[in-house]
Amino acid sequence: MSLWADKYKPKTLDQLSYHKDLSSHLKKLADSDNFPHMLFYGPSGAGKKTRLTAVLREIFGPSVDKLKVDQRQFVTTSNRKMLFTVVSSNFHLELNPSDLGMYDRVIVQDVIKGIAQTQQIDSNAKHQFKVVIIDQADELTREAQAALRRTMEKYTSSMRLILCCNSLSKIIAPVRSRCLLMRVGRPETTEIVRVLQDVAHKEGFSLPKELAVNIAEHAERNMRAALLTLESTAVRHPDLQAISRPEDLDWEKAIASVADAIIKEQSANKLLQIRTHLYDIITKCIQPSIILKRLTFYLLERVPEPVKIKIIQQAAFHEHRLHIGRKDIFHLEAFVANVMNIYKRHLNNM
Repeated sequence: MSLWADKYKPKTLDQLSYHKDLSSHLKKLADSDNFPHMLFYGPSGAGKKTRLTAVLREIFGPSVDKLKVDQRQFVTTSNRKMLFTVVSSNFHLELNPSDLGMYDRVIVQDVIKGIAQTQQIDSNAKHQFKVVIIDQADELTREAQAALRRTMEKYTSSMRLILCCNSLSKIIAPVRSRCLLMRVGRPETTEIVRVLQDVAHKEGFSLPKELAVNIAEHAERNMRAALLTLESTAVRHPDLQAISRPEDLDWEKAIASVADAIIKEQSANKLLQIRTHLYDIITKCIQPSIILKRLTFYLLERVPEPVKIKIIQQAAFHEHRLHIGRKDIFHLEAFVANVMNIYKRHLNNM
């Protein structure tokens, strides 16, 4: 049994229900003899990976669905053993080098070089190259991106790179200039409503339009989040006619309670309690950057105007620290401590 977001995920470019002009353009590229390196960028939940997978299926056929997951070991210069995950088929390979932090450059050089030097297995395939997909490319270090640029130049005949990222600003110019840029924007509310009602119809229940609109807006036009919210709402409420708004998810409620705790009391004991709550949220596989972002928004709703700009400055500072650091809880806790200090000073000045 799979989640609705996976169960009703489009498999081909023709099945994609929005950004039809982009799907048509990708289909022409897949059929052409001159397929370029590509860079998909746009906000989370807009459908970048779905389109990317559909392009692979258009090029190589259904064989790309036969995936295997490998755990590969990498030994650093200091003899430290590190594991990274590679998802692959006979035609492509998908990896996320940014998981290894400062060692991502070596993974980019070794793994991609290895795949680029191997020949395509199917001699009857139209395209005689393999595809390497790099997820979260904007999280790569500049050294890794520079290595990526050299690899793209050297192995163009046997390999194509498809990069996937949220922010184009973090990709260095030499890599951007060597890729065809594909922006995948978030769907409009009406498009999400249409998809939600279609899924509801297939699952055999009626979804009121008002609730569908509120789900789309609550998910901030994130298609994946909207489908997950629809499923959780349908499980909790057998009669959807009786409600008009979706409930917050459990992890959202947990972060909101942390914001309330910060406003209620600013002390060392309260900071220790909040650290335990943050640990719990992290163990539920919520990304620390998302925790920081959502916590900042909840705090901005609860504090007076003079404090808001200082909290935003602290959020930007610690978001950068999260990116370059390794121990996420340290930076989240430091953010909370600084916000407590800012708010306490504000109360004392009053």
